[in-house]
Amino acid sequence: MKIWIYFVVYTIIVFVLLWFFQIMFLENFYQNMKISDVLEEGRFLAEQYVNDNISSEEYEQILNASSMKNDMCIEIIDKYTRSMYSKKAFGDCILHSRDNNLNRLVSEIKSSESGEILYRGVNRYSNIESFIYGRILSKNGKHYGYLFLNTPIEPVSSTVSIIKRQLMIITFILIMIAFIISIYVSKKIASPIVGITKSAKKLANGKYDVEFEGKGYLEAKELADTLTYAGKQISKVDTLQRDLIANVSHDLRTPLTMLKAYAEMIRDLSGNNPQKREEHLGIIIEETDRLTMLVNDMLDLSKLESGKQTLCCTEFEITEKMHDIIDRFKGVSEKMGYNIHFTPDEQRIVYCDIVKIEQVIYNLINNAINYTGKDKQVYVTQINLPDGVRIEVRDTGDGIEEDKIKLIFDKYYRSENHKREVIGTGLGLSIVKAILKMHNYDYGVNSVIGKGSVFWFTIKNKH
Repeated sequence: MKIWIYFVVYTIIVFVLLWFFQIMFLENFYQNMKISDVLEEGRFLAEQYVNDNISSEEYEQILNASSMKNDMCIEIIDKYTRSMYSKKAFGDCILHSRDNNLNRLVSEIKSSESGEILYRGVNRYSNIESFIYGRILSKNGKHYGYLFLNTPIEPVSSTVSIIKRQLMIITFILIMIAFIISIYVSKKIASPIVGITKSAKKLANGKYDVEFEGKGYLEAKELADTLTYAGKQISKVDTLQRDLIANVSHDLRTPLTMLKAYAEMIRDLSGNNPQKREEHLGIIIEETDRLTMLVNDMLDLSKLESGKQTLCCTEFEITEKMHDIIDRFKGVSEKMGYNIHFTPDEQRIVYCDIVKIEQVIYNLINNAINYTGKDKQVYVTQINLPDGVRIEVRDTGDGIEEDKIKLIFDKYYRSENHKREVIGTGLGLSIVKAILKMHNYDYGVNSVIGKGSVFWFTIKNKH
């Protein structure tokens, strides 16, 4: 159903309810209001009559004001039915009619259990319908007399007829206005939604550069801006995923090609040559290890980002652990000519997941080896801080452009300005980021083009 129809239906329902309550209940409401007013005023006047703090002159002023305000005839008689106060406010009221109704009313009050009466009557001479209220005036069991009130009931049928005609005219005019406004408002609301829906279909079909427009009102604009941003982010992810597939495919293809080539060489050439066979088997083992490293890194990253891995924190001495990690790189250093320099600080006990933090340090050193300069120098520094221990790993490479620094830890990112890794899979920094976020540790990169980069993180003190 179109939006404008809802607006029109809503408007009609409002006017139907207005008709129902104004016409159907107007007379009952008026009469109930009149009854309530008569009872309230009669009881108030009876209380004031026996109030010792009010003089007879003051009480008469109260009676006059009440008669004028409420359009009431008022009659007060003593217990011998002699008139003590009489006020005629309209026509031939029942209290002052020629039928001498006071004696009959007194009899009815005496026979009532509550000492007061209220009923609806019609003056047969004037044909005026009215409410009559009567009450015994007494205090501390002493009977002083009787109070009577008489107020007319105005005919509301003519009023209802006038209201009906007014409502018919007003309803017709307002429904037409509501119809026009509802069409305008619905178009203003629906138009941007229709446009956003069309753009969303384009986005679903792979057109990620689509622009969402939400003109008309704030919510539509916010939705359009959000979808435009989502489209750009999806486009980035799609591009990065393609790059990942290309990079991983390359990393898988190279060792697989090597494995097949050297296996064929063993079969065809070096099978009977022990020295050559051992050399070829060694290369096959190295390439197998490279494949295993790639698969393990991808699995580790997947587990870390899915939240399936949990931290197992223990206390250990960080300086000793740094020495152990750097010692593992001696084989690489000796074979490929890299020098890893470690500058320790005073010994410090830290509390964290030793296996995962070890993996962070290993990956940062491995990354520095891959990207350091021609001098093949890598510098590792431990800096003790009041709130923890800061670990820095510095290389002497080309550095990282400022606009690329924020992307360097992304799992799909690989800068075209840097050479391919000598060691590792290219997922090391993504694993570093995931582990440090699990620990809620600060980390970052400081880089100067042409002078190298410093990767750092801080192991916070145990709280």
